[in-house]
Amino acid sequence: MTTFFIADIHLCAQEPAITAGFLRFLREDAPQADALYILGDLFEAWIGDDDPQPLHAEISAALNKLHQQGVPCFFIHGNRDFLLGRRFARDSLMTLLPEKKVLELYGRRVLILHGDTLCTDDIAYQNFRKKVHNPLIQKLFLMLPLKWRLGIAARMRANSKASNQGKSLEIMDVNPQAVVSEMQAAGVEWMIHGHTHRPAIHDVPLDNKTGHRVVLGAWHEQGSMVKVTADNVELISFPF
Repeated sequence: MTTFFIADIHLCAQEPAITAGFLRFLREDAPQADALYILGDLFEAWIGDDDPQPLHAEISAALNKLHQQGVPCFFIHGNRDFLLGRRFARDSLMTLLPEKKVLELYGRRVLILHGDTLCTDDIAYQNFRKKVHNPLIQKLFLMLPLKWRLGIAARMRANSKASNQGKSLEIMDVNPQAVVSEMQAAGVEWMIHGHTHRPAIHDVPLDNKTGHRVVLGAWHEQGSMVKVTADNVELISFPF
């Protein structure tokens, strides 16, 4: 019994090595699992399921094949691909999950989420997130011509990069009290998330016990996953 978790792959046509590494992972590693959970930012950007990029079809076909091999795939939206929709999920045979989900895994209750909602000290980002997650704004954006959406997305990424350069690492990391609050509200002792690109396993002080927060790494120079079995929770890095 094994469950894999990954996040922050940031697939894009400009990074073929990452794409090749991810496809190898789906072919060789993922079939060993009972289930695969992708906790956001599978893609560097997503402007709609109607975007005809060949990369999208390639990844969809690989995820579809994984499902047909008996490994279901579940997806939580990230801050880069929050517009990924039902059409892509249907073609990929991938199940879309809410922004946070509690799993019962081999005797453990585990809260999974992308992780950006835990960065509550970054007020500017949280305000931006609230706007772009407004269903009306999303609907209007997806009605725009594809060329316009590409331009808007490029400007948003550039603005985000410039804004982050002026922020401290502490502001862009999770708020410890937000972590405790989420874990206590969910009644869990384990949390798995991505987003911060700081792979580690942290102890979390909860009421009369110690919890654990597992942070996935980004797929910039190597792969990163969490492997959960009945006996252990492992944070694993591996070459593409």
